[in-house]
Amino acid sequence: MTGSESRIPTKRTHVKPDGRRLHLYGWAEHRLPLIAEIDPVPGPTPHLRWHPFRREWVAYAAHRQDRTFLPLAEYCPLCPTRPGGFASEIPFENFEVAVFENRFPAFHPDAPEPPPGLLVPTARAAGQCEVVVYSAAHEGNLGLLTPERRELLVHAWADRYRELLARDDVQCVLPFENRGEAVGVTLHHPHGQIYAFPFVPPVQRDAAATFREGPELARLIDRMGDRYVVAENGTMTAFVPPFARFPYEVWVAPRRPQPGPWTFEDDETKDFAALMGDVVRRYDRLFGRPFPYILSLQAAPKGEEATFHFHAQFYPPLRTAEKMKYLAGVEQAAGTFLVDALPEDTAAQLREAT
Repeated sequence: MTGSESRIPTKRTHVKPDGRRLHLYGWAEHRLPLIAEIDPVPGPTPHLRWHPFRREWVAYAAHRQDRTFLPLAEYCPLCPTRPGGFASEIPFENFEVAVFENRFPAFHPDAPEPPPGLLVPTARAAGQCEVVVYSAAHEGNLGLLTPERRELLVHAWADRYRELLARDDVQCVLPFENRGEAVGVTLHHPHGQIYAFPFVPPVQRDAAATFREGPELARLIDRMGDRYVVAENGTMTAFVPPFARFPYEVWVAPRRPQPGPWTFEDDETKDFAALMGDVVRRYDRLFGRPFPYILSLQAAPKGEEATFHFHAQFYPPLRTAEKMKYLAGVEQAAGTFLVDALPEDTAAQLREAT
């Protein structure tokens, strides 16, 4: 630890009437009384089907058609429950960071056997889906959280990695955030999600194979100099990769290879939290508007801890202040991306967005 004594977050776990677990993380112990529980819904029935031409699993979860879609603020299921008011997913009057099992999951530990006679290989959609709520406040974003709250969020992510990867039915864990209606957000309260997969998805599978061949990301960080760097601090670097597929794509990575946040030292936790906020604020200043993005935390799948280099990836769909980066036919059909701006130029723009 550098600069101050290490603090250990507290964790309170509450089991909902339908068996879903809610975890409340805080710097102070959470002792508020229960107010009111949200009504349960029927159990989920997801399953997996194998796509033989893409060599990947597709998850089917028809019950997700009924999930909450852009409710009014007073009916937000991620806000704290107020006495006499709408019962939300968090049945307490306040909290710091909350994580709960998704009401409409695509993966579930008790997923049933798939329907018979589907012509392709099938499997149970075991695993878990969770929602991560960054704050009790309905307004805000990752960049506007206090440094202490972002640090607490990193601790919460690390705890979820540890717990979920310890399960036999989980092979890979992916925290992510969709920000903005442009990328399909259905709830505006600042939050992200976690998917715990019973298999290793193709992106993580291919990255793990690259890291087994050598420390490619560490080499890249060492070689890039100032040309691609957006911001950096004691242990972390934020940069536009020279192979970026989105015009303002940014990665945040520790310079010392780590499999995931659960192995961070205290200074790495603080530095990672700080740079994540820094990147979001730069995005919002760049065009003077909230910047939509998809954020993912790329950590080691189970068994790849010795070589995998953890990093966060931001995929923003804007290519100018007013123009969206839509996936074109060749990108959807062939997986070959066409990029309208050079990584060297977008890195310089983001560096200047201070």
